[in-house]
Amino acid sequence: MFLGTYEPKLDDKGRLILPSKYRDDLADGLVITRGQDRCLYVFPQEEFARMYQELRRAPLASKQARDFIRVMLSGALDDKPDKQGRITIPVSLRQYAGLSRDLAVIGAGSRVEIWSRAAWQQYLEGNEQAFSDTAEEVIPGLF
Repeated sequence: MFLGTYEPKLDDKGRLILPSKYRDDLADGLVITRGQDRCLYVFPQEEFARMYQELRRAPLASKQARDFIRVMLSGALDDKPDKQGRITIPVSLRQYAGLSRDLAVIGAGSRVEIWSRAAWQQYLEGNEQAFSDTAEEVIPGLF
């Protein structure tokens, strides 16, 4: 399970050193793709394969499902971290997520998310109060 927030830097070649806590789970390979909220999703290859099987069940007659699958899969690429735990983020994905040098890399359970540090801070500022103010069960049976 991926947890926590880290603030690494993107180097001039578009490489990111993965947080050490994530490296073992991603060492055998990963898939990086467009995520929602203008971030990038990074999945271990096995998790991405499971998710893809779920996507395949979406009805072809659903325009929303077709659009979602096209956007997610057309931006996806598989990679394997190098010996230093680095991955290269292609220009197209960096542009999609507005990534520059300063990043926020967060654990989101079954995936890692890569954000522009400024965009992550803005997201938190806009959502922490709503998180704190939630008065009803958002996830049944959790609290």
